[in-house]
Amino acid sequence: MKLIVVAGPPSVGKTTVIKQMIRHLSPKSRMAYLKVDVMRAFEDEEIAAEFGIPTRKVYSGDLCPDHMGIMILRDAIEWAGKEGADILIYESAGLCLRCTPYVTNSFGICVLSVLSGMHTPLKMSPMIALADIAVVTKTDLISQAEKEVFREHIRKAAPDIDIVETNAVQGTGMRYLFNAVNSAGPVEDVSKMMLRGTPPLGVCTICVGKRDIGWQEHFGVIRRLEDSGNIFRGE
Repeated sequence: MKLIVVAGPPSVGKTTVIKQMIRHLSPKSRMAYLKVDVMRAFEDEEIAAEFGIPTRKVYSGDLCPDHMGIMILRDAIEWAGKEGADILIYESAGLCLRCTPYVTNSFGICVLSVLSGMHTPLKMSPMIALADIAVVTKTDLISQAEKEVFREHIRKAAPDIDIVETNAVQGTGMRYLFNAVNSAGPVEDVSKMMLRGTPPLGVCTICVGKRDIGWQEHFGVIRRLEDSGNIFRGE
């Protein structure tokens, strides 16, 4: 069974891309679908109704959705296997651009929308850099010059990543994505699968529920306004 992990910010067209994959690949493959979101999600119901494949969804609530996804992923692979699936598609909530849900022994797809702004790829570098392919949606709504700028910013985040540009509703330009999914390797030893990247640093006092503002009220990982440097590197 193959594991396909689809990430990206909300409302960029992740589910639309997934529907195109299911529509194209389903004659030869049996698929299962898992959605992790925070409060509400309807994608599993839509996909089950449209394609008749096994679907599941999990709400993370107060827990980070990518944290939730990693905790349940082994169970999800086992569930998909019992359903006889050849491909498990896992769609993340896509809320944190620093966390990434991609794991080893999977095929990672990062979905971006060109309507989110030309600098968006530079703001979500880990989510792009750790993926196998970037799918850029809604490209029919911008100029060629804007597409080239957006593509160049993706290249700055991940110089060697493959890029697919599409109007996902129509499915134009997605043949390369379908071929890449077909060529992806299967899940092997689930017990040895790991996150591809390094998660955000540590567990801070805010993560465990402390609500006071100001670094003076916290300990462990802290940061002052006047601290030098733009990116915290774990001093």
